[in-house]
Amino acid sequence: MAPAPDTLTPAAGEHEAPRRLYVYTGGFVFQKRIRRMLELAGWEVKLGMPGADDYVGVWGRSPYAARGEGMAAAAGATLVRVEDALLRSVHPGRADGEPPVGLLIDTRGVHFDSAQPSDLEVMLATHPLDDGALMARARAAMERMKREHLSKYNGFDPALQAPDPGYVLVIDQTRGDASITHGAAGEGMFREMLAFAQIENPGARILIKTHPETAAGAREGHFGSENEDERTSLYSDPVSPWALLEGAIAVYTVSSGMGFEAIIAGHRPRVFGQPFYGGWGLTQDEAPCPRRERKLTRAQLFAAAMILYPVWYDPWRDRLASLEEVMDGLAARARAWREDRAGAVAYGMRLWKRRPLQDFFGGEKPLIFCDKPENAAEKAAAMGAPVIAWSSKVDDALEAATARAHVDLFRVEDGFLRSRGLGADLIAPLSLVRDDLGIYYDPTAPSRLERLISAAAARPEHPRAEALIARLKATGLSKYNVGDTALPELPKGRRILVPGQVEDDASILRGTGEISSNQGLLQAVRDAEPEAVILYKPHPDVEAGLRKGAVDEGLADMVLRGVDPAALLMRVDAVWTMTSGLGFEALLRSVPVVTLGAPFYAGWGLSDDRGNPPERRSARPTLEALVQAVLIDYPRYHDPVTGTPCPVEVVLERLENGNLPAPGLGNRLLAKAQGLLAGYAHLWR
Repeated sequence: MAPAPDTLTPAAGEHEAPRRLYVYTGGFVFQKRIRRMLELAGWEVKLGMPGADDYVGVWGRSPYAARGEGMAAAAGATLVRVEDALLRSVHPGRADGEPPVGLLIDTRGVHFDSAQPSDLEVMLATHPLDDGALMARARAAMERMKREHLSKYNGFDPALQAPDPGYVLVIDQTRGDASITHGAAGEGMFREMLAFAQIENPGARILIKTHPETAAGAREGHFGSENEDERTSLYSDPVSPWALLEGAIAVYTVSSGMGFEAIIAGHRPRVFGQPFYGGWGLTQDEAPCPRRERKLTRAQLFAAAMILYPVWYDPWRDRLASLEEVMDGLAARARAWREDRAGAVAYGMRLWKRRPLQDFFGGEKPLIFCDKPENAAEKAAAMGAPVIAWSSKVDDALEAATARAHVDLFRVEDGFLRSRGLGADLIAPLSLVRDDLGIYYDPTAPSRLERLISAAAARPEHPRAEALIARLKATGLSKYNVGDTALPELPKGRRILVPGQVEDDASILRGTGEISSNQGLLQAVRDAEPEAVILYKPHPDVEAGLRKGAVDEGLADMVLRGVDPAALLMRVDAVWTMTSGLGFEALLRSVPVVTLGAPFYAGWGLSDDRGNPPERRSARPTLEALVQAVLIDYPRYHDPVTGTPCPVEVVLERLENGNLPAPGLGNRLLAKAQGLLAGYAHLWR
C-alpha cells in the first residue's frame, strides 16, 4: 500500500487550526489547484492586511514577490515562499498552463536561494535521515523514476533514440531563472561552464541540453548556434533525460534541477552555482556553500527533497498524497500523452464504442474513425500516427494495408478491471489495453504483455502490486463486478469451479488445442477428478443467448447462474479452465488453477498447465510480478469522474464506491435491442 502523505515539514499541517496566509498576486487567487493544495496543507488563503501572527505568501523569488515581502515586513508577519515541487507535470506551466502536482512551501527561504538557509537546507543539515523504511522508500522511488522515465516535466518520448553514449552533457537553463540569480551564479557562468567542459574533456563530444521551455519557444536559453563547433552541439530532441544521463560520461550544470536527477542517475555532476543539492558530498562544486558541511547519501538527499519537504496532491481524490501516489498519477498521464500525442486512426469500431475510445485515446488529438483498411492506413500515414483496431477486427487486409503504408498497428481490447457491468450491456470500459506486438489472449504470437511480465519478473519487489492484490481480495472486485454475492449453499467436498466460456471467442480459437468447448472441459474435469464436486458457472453472454457455448449441464454437480465470481472463488478448492480470465482472478486469491489451454497467465510457473503454453514464456515471476504487469503496466485506465487518464488505484476506488456514471438512455435502449435480437448477433459482431 502506498505510504500516507508525509507530514514532517512545517507546511504539511502540523498546526491544528489553518494558518492565515495573505497573498497579493493573482496566481494564488485564481489558480484553483494551488489554492486547494495550500488549503489541504493547513493554510487559509486570504486577502487584506495581515497581523504579526499571520503569514504572507509569495511565489518563490518572482518579480511579483516584492509586494508580499513589503507587506510582511510592514506587519511583522512571517514570509512564506511557495514553489513548484520537483515532479511537476507533463508540460511546463508556461507552455500550456498545466497546474503542478506538488508544492514546496518554505517558512525560512526558498530551496534554490543559497543566500540563507531554507527549510530544505535545514532538514538536510539536521534531520537524522536514518530511518530504514524512509531510506528504502527513497531508493525504490529513485529506481522507479529512472525505470518509468519520470522527471519534473514529462513531455518527452522514452522510445526516442538517445545519442550514442560517450558524450559530456552540459545543461542549459532559461535566462533570468531565479535559481541562477539566487544560486550564487550569473549569466557569464554558463560560458565558463562550457569552457570547463571542453577543457576538462579533450576530444569528447559535448552535448548542450536545451531547457524544455526554450525548446517550446517560451523562454530564451544561454546557448545558441554560435556555441556550436566540430565537437559541441545543441541538443533539443524530446528524449528522456534518464536516457541522456545514462549515455553521459560527465555532467555539467549551474543550478538546473536536472543536476539533481544526475545524482539520482549515479553521476557526480560538476556544479558551478549553489543549488540545493550542492555541497553535500554528492557533487563537484566550483563554488561550494560554506554552511553545508554534512555528507549525505543519494537516498538521504532524495528522501528530504522528494518525500519529507514537498506537499503532494492527488487530483482524482482531491486530497494530499504521498510521493508514490503522485508518481502513480504522473506516470499514467505521461503515458497517455506519450502514446496519444500524434493521434490515431481507429479502424472498424462499432458506434457505441467510439465515445469510450475517444475518451481513452483522443485526449491529445481527436481520433479519426475509418472503416476501410486502405483509407485507415493512408490517413494514419499522413498524420504520422498509428492505426488502432479492436483485436477481433484485425485481418489480413488491415495488416497488409498498414504494412504497405509503413504505419504501426495496435490491437485494442478490454482491460482486466473493466467495469461494473458487461460489455454485452454496452457498459463503457474503465480500462483498455493497446498492444503493439500482438494481443494478450493469442499465444500464437508474442504480445507486449509477455514482455512486461518478463521485465517485472526481473525486479525483486512490487509493493504497488502487493497492495493491489490485498485490496482486490478484501473488496471482492473482479473484471466485470456483476452477480449476486449471496451464494447458494454449496455441496460439501472438494469443490472445483469450472467457468464456461464463449466458444467462438478468439481466446478459445487461438489458445486451445484438443479441448476447445465447454462440454469437453467439463468432461476432462470429471475424468480427472471423479470424486470432486464440480461447480459450473456459465458465461453471462452465453446465458443471455448472445454467444455460443451452451452445454449439457449433467456433468456438473451444480450450475451457478448470476453469482459474483469473486465471492465464489473464496468458496472453492481449485479452478479448471481453458483460457478464462477467471483463472487469473483465482491466482490473485491463491486458488490453485489448472489450465487446459494457453491463457496469458499460463506458462509462468504459477498454474498447473496441461495445455501447451508457449516455450518463450521462460521467466518465473512471482504472483506480485504477474499482477504488476497485468493490472498496472499493460492497461490504460480512464477516470469517468474527472475524464482523465488515471492510475489503477483510482479506478479501483471508483468501483468500490460505485462512483460511476450510469449508461445513457441510448446505450440502454441499444443494449435492450441487442438482447431481443440475440439470434442475429453475428450481424454486428
